[in-house]
Amino acid sequence: MIPVSRSPAIVIAAGLYALGTAAIAVWASRRIRSAGDFFVAGRRIGPVTLGLGSMAVALSGFTFIGGPGLFYDRGFGALFIFLPVSITASLSACLLGKRLSLLGEARGLVTIPEAIGARYGCRTAQGLAGVAILVAIVGYLATNLLALGLVIDSLFDTGVGPGIWIGAAAVIAYSISGGILAGIYTDVFQGLVMALASFLVFLVTLEVGDGLAGMTRTILEREPGWLSPWGEFSPLAAVSLFFVFSVGSLGQPHVIHKFYLLRDPLKLRWYPLAMTLAMIVVLLVILGVGFATKVLVLRGAIPPLSHPDEATPAFLLRYASPALAGVLFAGVVAAIMSTVNSFLNIGAAALVRDLPGALGRRPHSELRAARLATLALGTVAAIAAQASGTLVVLLGVFGWGLFAATLVPALALGLNWAGGTRLGALASMGTGLGLTLVGELLGFLRVYSLPDGVTVSGAALVLSLLVYLVVSVLSRRGSAPPAPDVRLIMES
Repeated sequence: MIPVSRSPAIVIAAGLYALGTAAIAVWASRRIRSAGDFFVAGRRIGPVTLGLGSMAVALSGFTFIGGPGLFYDRGFGALFIFLPVSITASLSACLLGKRLSLLGEARGLVTIPEAIGARYGCRTAQGLAGVAILVAIVGYLATNLLALGLVIDSLFDTGVGPGIWIGAAAVIAYSISGGILAGIYTDVFQGLVMALASFLVFLVTLEVGDGLAGMTRTILEREPGWLSPWGEFSPLAAVSLFFVFSVGSLGQPHVIHKFYLLRDPLKLRWYPLAMTLAMIVVLLVILGVGFATKVLVLRGAIPPLSHPDEATPAFLLRYASPALAGVLFAGVVAAIMSTVNSFLNIGAAALVRDLPGALGRRPHSELRAARLATLALGTVAAIAAQASGTLVVLLGVFGWGLFAATLVPALALGLNWAGGTRLGALASMGTGLGLTLVGELLGFLRVYSLPDGVTVSGAALVLSLLVYLVVSVLSRRGSAPPAPDVRLIMES
């Protein structure tokens, strides 16, 4: 929750933000003529636009609330979650970008599970990937819509339930009308809002905390361990976080799906630069607020926080002007809505194309079916967001790890290694899906605990990678090689 005052600046920021997204949705809706336009924007997006849009969907409301709180609580070790942004755009562009773009154009693909199905010539693999995506998407959507409802309630006193439905209605409306075309340009607009909010808040934190040098001196005098390379994490935990959030980025469908939108794969070299610079600017808010709040608590200027997530509200309530609070409001809502829009689009694609495709069926009107699926998925997620907090946390906690453990081996390795087999892909996806779901559920219920530094998502990703390699090697004899066009794209 962000308990800021209901000042004219907040209302103005909300109005301008709503007008901007509405204008983009109206513009995009007039350009949607087919399912291809709805799901992949007609494959006519440039690399800089793609990079800015990918940044917006990769970062959610966690950037403004959970991230600063984690940094405040755990120190510099928390940066191991965010340091991967320095390599993830380049890693995904190198291993997946060109291949997904060319494969999508050659085969008319619009979803990540379809790429897996095309790589292995296996509808079952496509269907299993679609199921994994839907399971994780419901959790992601529910947690983000709950966060959106909390923001709306804190600003306009609507109540959390009505706030969820107001936010859901807004994002569902522009997702249905303009599909991913509206989504990508709204993401660019939202990404710019996020960057502006983050940069302005960072400047305020430097002013309030007496600069990075002054803040560093305060912490060195009173809590030097907070500034150590690992912070409050163990070395194993920090390295594990870096591994999961770097390698795991190759399996995040809401980000890598956007390679299908690319107009010219030869210009892909500009994508990592645009996305990385944009993410660095936005992540300044985590460094600034987390650092400054820790210093202010140590100096006695702010009372100790009862929960780390209070770091951003505690700082803003005391030091942000109404105008800055208004910009931050727009930034938080932009971060949440861009993520929700992207998940609605890929979730609808899974319902309309992946699951029916695995059964050898397709709807007669994909565009109409896609819009109905978007509405249904958004409605289910909004209902789930109003369930108990425990259920929502359980739904959202395994999203990133589930995507990574299920999709990275079959997709990232599969499109770069011709030795990968259909059985290897099925075994690794089954392992990642089952281990993540069961492991996270039992861990959440405190049935067991892992050693310090070991996470379910990290263990599941490592194990699914090993399963893919071992099963592929053992089943390689007699296994069909990739189709000639897929093999040519893999070698390009």
